[in-house]
Amino acid sequence: MDIPSQAESQPMNSAAPNGNYRFALISLTTLFFMWGFITCLNDILIPYLKGAFNLTFTQAMLIQFCFFSAYFIVSLPAGAIVSRIGYQKGIVLGLGIACLGCILFYPAAENQIYGVFLLALFVLASGITILQVSANPYVTALGDPKTASSRLTMTQAFNSLGTTVAPFFGSYLMYGATGEHNAATASASDVQIPYLILAASLLLLALVFLYLKLPKLNHTSSNTGIFKGGAWQHKHLVLGAVGIFMYVGAEVAIGSMLVNYLASPSVAGLTEAKASKLLAYYWGGAMVGRFIGALIMQKVSGGIVLAFNSAMAIFLIVLSISTTGPLALWTVLGVGLFNSIMFPTIFSLALQQLGKDTPQGSGILCLAIVGGAIIPLFQGMLADSIGVTMSFLLPASCYLYIAYYGLIGSRVTQLIKD
Repeated sequence: MDIPSQAESQPMNSAAPNGNYRFALISLTTLFFMWGFITCLNDILIPYLKGAFNLTFTQAMLIQFCFFSAYFIVSLPAGAIVSRIGYQKGIVLGLGIACLGCILFYPAAENQIYGVFLLALFVLASGITILQVSANPYVTALGDPKTASSRLTMTQAFNSLGTTVAPFFGSYLMYGATGEHNAATASASDVQIPYLILAASLLLLALVFLYLKLPKLNHTSSNTGIFKGGAWQHKHLVLGAVGIFMYVGAEVAIGSMLVNYLASPSVAGLTEAKASKLLAYYWGGAMVGRFIGALIMQKVSGGIVLAFNSAMAIFLIVLSISTTGPLALWTVLGVGLFNSIMFPTIFSLALQQLGKDTPQGSGILCLAIVGGAIIPLFQGMLADSIGVTMSFLLPASCYLYIAYYGLIGSRVTQLIKD
């Protein structure tokens, strides 16, 4: 499936397409904001529903398991669907399905059934998966391929803006204005209003994108099976998929455990409400880092920046779990700053020089986001067995692979020579 640098609906001149590209990128930033906002709410849902349903850490982590497993199940079919209906219609479809997932939170809370919450999260994530498959390659295609990493990093910064705002929104609506609610007083019905508001917002966005005039990108069907040939021949893509698995798993695992980690007496001894608001520093650091990274990677190789940030993330995690008090608190929150450029950089490095295999490659990379389901679940098991603090060694180990990918694994080669 070819994704050219020109919009097929425009004449072959620079002025008109460039104007449309700028408008398209501005429009797409709203999507990055929304799925960042929704994803971050899970970090507040975990300690809240853990209290409401009296769950273990492992059981609570099923929230992330069901949410991110949707990427594994839906990503490849989503790639095939988007290749047929186009990127813009794929965005509208994704928004509609995500809206349905938010609506399902109402009956889940009304009937106080944890399993229905998990189903709602799966449906919601399925819609976001289609958005990822549609929007990420759209951003990489709209402009100069040499600055694709920088461009995707800039739009991902608005994803981080959503994750920065979400903790205040979720904490206020779930824990109350005073923040005095805690796990002992948690009620599953408190999540109804936040997700109904999200459903209305997603529906509005779907209607907006249905009528927006965006550049059309060529997308022709591939005759190659989804699990053979095509994108799977590119070694740097396959290794990049592992990198996405490790990164998303580490980032989600840390975010999922932060509220309980910061509530620990040896760290800060905060209430769940106050700890939830501090999540904004973790995700806000990612937002700031993405703006900085977008500028740095105009001059410095994305692979080098990726390896450096991975090393810093490992250092901060080890320092945090080795200390107590404010130092332990701020060092773990500081990991967010260095997470900042990882997803868009790995994504862009993995898609480089894929040509007609780019849509399939995008689907494979989104498939790897299932790391956000697997790694947090294992960290939950570790937290139940060896404690919350030592469980952070698991995400720290994930950054070792990401450093390898930045330095070596992202080099463009092929597994199978034609």
